[in-house]
Amino acid sequence: MRLLLVAGGLPEPLIGVPVPVGDGSIVLHPDLAYPDLRIAIEYEGDDHRDAGRWHRDIERRELFEDAGWRVIRVTSRAVFHEPERLIARVRRACEARRIPGAQ
Repeated sequence: MRLLLVAGGLPEPLIGVPVPVGDGSIVLHPDLAYPDLRIAIEYEGDDHRDAGRWHRDIERRELFEDAGWRVIRVTSRAVFHEPERLIARVRRACEARRIPGAQ
Protein backbone atom coordinates (compact mmCIF):
# COMPACT_ATOMS: atom_id res chain seq x y z
CA MET A 1 0.00 0.00 0.00
CA ARG A 2 2.86 2.37 0.84
CA LEU A 3 4.55 1.75 -2.51
CA LEU A 4 1.23 2.15 -4.32
CA LEU A 5 0.73 5.60 -2.78
CA VAL A 6 4.26 6.67 -3.70
CA ALA A 7 3.86 5.33 -7.25
CA GLY A 8 0.65 7.38 -7.42
CA GLY A 9 2.63 10.57 -6.80
CA LEU A 10 1.96 10.99 -3.09
CA PRO A 11 4.68 11.59 -0.51
CA GLU A 12 5.93 8.47 1.20
CA PRO A 13 3.91 7.84 4.36
CA LEU A 14 5.63 6.82 7.57
CA ILE A 15 5.17 3.32 8.98
CA GLY A 16 3.96 2.73 12.53
CA VAL A 17 4.60 6.25 13.81
CA PRO A 18 3.64 6.66 17.51
CA VAL A 19 0.50 8.75 18.07
CA PRO A 20 -0.29 9.67 21.69
CA VAL A 21 -4.05 9.93 22.24
CA GLY A 22 -6.34 10.85 25.09
CA ASP A 23 -4.30 12.06 28.04
CA GLY A 24 -1.17 10.68 26.37
CA SER A 25 -1.18 7.43 28.30
CA ILE A 26 -2.29 5.53 25.19
CA VAL A 27 -0.04 5.45 22.13
CA LEU A 28 -1.42 4.12 18.86
CA HIS A 29 0.65 3.14 15.83
CA PRO A 30 -1.24 3.50 12.53
CA ASP A 31 -0.14 1.26 9.68
CA LEU A 32 0.84 4.32 7.63
CA ALA A 33 0.71 8.00 8.47
CA TYR A 34 1.33 11.54 7.36
CA PRO A 35 1.96 12.93 10.87
CA ASP A 36 2.30 16.56 9.77
CA LEU A 37 -1.23 16.34 8.33
CA ARG A 38 -2.56 14.07 11.08
CA ILE A 39 -3.66 11.43 8.59
CA ALA A 40 -3.63 7.77 9.60
CA ILE A 41 -4.05 5.04 6.98
CA GLU A 42 -5.23 1.73 8.38
CA TYR A 43 -5.30 -1.53 6.41
CA GLU A 44 -8.33 -3.61 7.35
CA GLY A 45 -7.48 -7.22 6.56
CA ASP A 46 -9.76 -10.21 7.04
CA ASP A 47 -8.65 -10.57 10.67
CA HIS A 48 -10.51 -7.32 11.38
CA ARG A 49 -13.82 -9.12 10.77
CA ASP A 50 -13.64 -10.84 14.14
CA ALA A 51 -16.24 -9.30 16.48
CA GLY A 52 -13.74 -8.41 19.19
CA ARG A 53 -11.31 -6.86 16.74
CA TRP A 54 -14.14 -4.94 15.05
CA HIS A 55 -15.16 -3.35 18.35
CA ARG A 56 -11.53 -2.44 19.17
CA ASP A 57 -11.14 -0.93 15.68
CA ILE A 58 -14.15 1.32 16.27
CA GLU A 59 -12.73 2.54 19.58
CA ARG A 60 -9.29 2.98 17.98
CA ARG A 61 -10.72 5.15 15.22
CA GLU A 62 -12.54 7.31 17.75
CA LEU A 63 -9.31 7.79 19.72
CA PHE A 64 -7.52 8.94 16.56
CA GLU A 65 -10.36 11.28 15.62
CA ASP A 66 -10.62 12.73 19.13
CA ALA A 67 -6.90 13.56 18.83
CA GLY A 68 -7.58 15.43 15.58
CA TRP A 69 -6.50 12.72 13.15
CA ARG A 70 -8.27 11.78 9.90
CA VAL A 71 -8.43 7.98 9.52
CA ILE A 72 -8.54 6.37 6.09
CA ARG A 73 -9.55 2.72 6.25
CA VAL A 74 -8.33 0.55 3.39
CA THR A 75 -9.23 -2.97 2.30
CA SER A 76 -7.59 -5.39 -0.11
CA ARG A 77 -10.21 -4.48 -2.70
CA ALA A 78 -9.00 -0.89 -2.69
CA VAL A 79 -5.35 -1.89 -2.99
CA PHE A 80 -5.67 -4.62 -5.60
CA HIS A 81 -8.82 -3.74 -7.56
CA GLU A 82 -9.32 0.01 -7.18
CA PRO A 83 -5.85 1.49 -6.66
CA GLU A 84 -6.67 4.73 -8.51
CA ARG A 85 -9.61 5.37 -6.20
CA LEU A 86 -7.45 4.71 -3.16
CA ILE A 87 -4.77 7.13 -4.37
CA ALA A 88 -7.48 9.73 -5.05
CA ARG A 89 -8.96 9.26 -1.55
CA VAL A 90 -5.61 9.77 0.11
CA ARG A 91 -4.78 12.74 -2.13
CA ARG A 92 -8.10 14.43 -1.27
CA ALA A 93 -7.47 13.93 2.44
CA CYS A 94 -3.96 15.38 2.13
CA GLU A 95 -5.21 18.38 0.18
CA ALA A 96 -7.99 19.01 2.70
CA ARG A 97 -5.49 18.98 5.56
CA ARG A 98 -2.97 21.40 4.07
CA ILE A 99 -2.85 24.86 5.57
CA PRO A 100 -3.15 27.54 2.85
CA GLY A 101 0.23 29.11 2.21
CA ALA A 102 2.20 26.39 4.04
CA GLN A 103 4.76 24.23 2.29
